[in-house]
Amino acid sequence: MSQDFHLSISLQKLYIFLQAPITSKMAVNYYKYQAEQLVRNYLLPNPVLPYTSLLVGIILCKMAYDLTHVLSSYYFKCYPSLTKIQRIEWNNRGMSSAHAVYITSVSIYLVFFNNMFADQLDGPVTLRCSNFSTFTLGVSVGYFIVDLVLIFWLYPSLGGKEFVVHHSLSLVAIAYTMLSGEGQLYTYMVLISEATTPEINLRWFLDTAGMKKSTAYLINGLLMFFAWLVARICLFIYLFYHMYLHYDQIEKMHIFGYILVFLVPIVLFGMNLVWFGKILKGIKKTLAKKK
Repeated sequence: MSQDFHLSISLQKLYIFLQAPITSKMAVNYYKYQAEQLVRNYLLPNPVLPYTSLLVGIILCKMAYDLTHVLSSYYFKCYPSLTKIQRIEWNNRGMSSAHAVYITSVSIYLVFFNNMFADQLDGPVTLRCSNFSTFTLGVSVGYFIVDLVLIFWLYPSLGGKEFVVHHSLSLVAIAYTMLSGEGQLYTYMVLISEATTPEINLRWFLDTAGMKKSTAYLINGLLMFFAWLVARICLFIYLFYHMYLHYDQIEKMHIFGYILVFLVPIVLFGMNLVWFGKILKGIKKTLAKKK
């Protein structure tokens, strides 16, 4: 049957539904179901969804980069005096902060507040996905591609080998789970760690603006410490525990996905521990200077 036929049937059902006496709860549930069906069947066809979302991600990154440049030129007196490389990094960090806020918000929603990955549902949790979750991953893939291009273009000004390893692993893992639909839950758990990115970027902004000795710099350092502890240490421990409980479901994944599910979190967790040690040293030095 054609999509037009299905759409006409849906409209007829909606008309009949509107004629019947209903409760407000029934109405909300019905409209939610119809909206999901409309998006699933007509607005986001699966064959083009990953590539469309990737393109959207690249376009949004360009917009965030340019918007950071425009706003910084007007509101930050130090910005025009920066070198060309510093301005590029400033704009790039604005772009990465925008991506971090977006992907962290969606990840927290899907992992903790949406029932798509709930244990009560039938089927392996490692094989569940939706158009919305796939689209969001595509946007993130677009960001990591743009950021990697900038890193290689200005290497090592925007980051050294550790950034290349981190971004390359993230890109491969996110791209795979976007295209295959496997392991999206664990991908989103790892992506919650992007919650630390705005604090890291703000630290660089304050330092570049000559505010390293300010109270704002100290407060941001403490926020970065707690965000890192929760999102990159405690959450990863919970992730490993969840993987242990659902290992029988992980075994149902393709061999490449199976390897990624274990390899990427382990490597990233090791890097997180090393960086966390550096954060602790930085906070100790800052507090010692304040005293």
